[in-house]
Amino acid sequence: MQLSATPYEERLTAPRSWWLVSVLAGFSLALILLPFGTLPTLGGLVGGTAAAAVVASSYGTVRIRVVGGSLIAGDAKIPVTALGEAEVLDREEARAWRTYKADTRAFLLLRAYIPTALRVEVTDPEDPTPYLYLSTRQPEALAEAIAAAKAA
Repeated sequence: MQLSATPYEERLTAPRSWWLVSVLAGFSLALILLPFGTLPTLGGLVGGTAAAAVVASSYGTVRIRVVGGSLIAGDAKIPVTALGEAEVLDREEARAWRTYKADTRAFLLLRAYIPTALRVEVTDPEDPTPYLYLSTRQPEALAEAIAAAKAA
């Protein structure tokens, strides 16, 4: 008997374009501070870039894990025993479930820069959440990890 399933971990990071925007934000602040001299301009370049990079990193980076009999997606933690069927969503289906098919009670770990997703039903009668929508680059692997954790 297997004591624990192989853990799954995925880190959703911000796309490269966000880092370019961070540098551009630093240049913008440097231009604003240009009339005050060289030192404030350099400080604005470094400070603006660093501040924008921190914002991009804090929003753009989230982890999805299946470990210890639980699915942990961002701040949410739910035991795999409370999860039902997992449905792999391609680009078109993921867009549909983010827009007109979406339920307002659902838990959405939504990252618009990731086109594929996994929709997992919540079978716990005490939980009002009908399903979890998880943006993921590897929906098949995440579905397999959830199934393996439920079987363990």
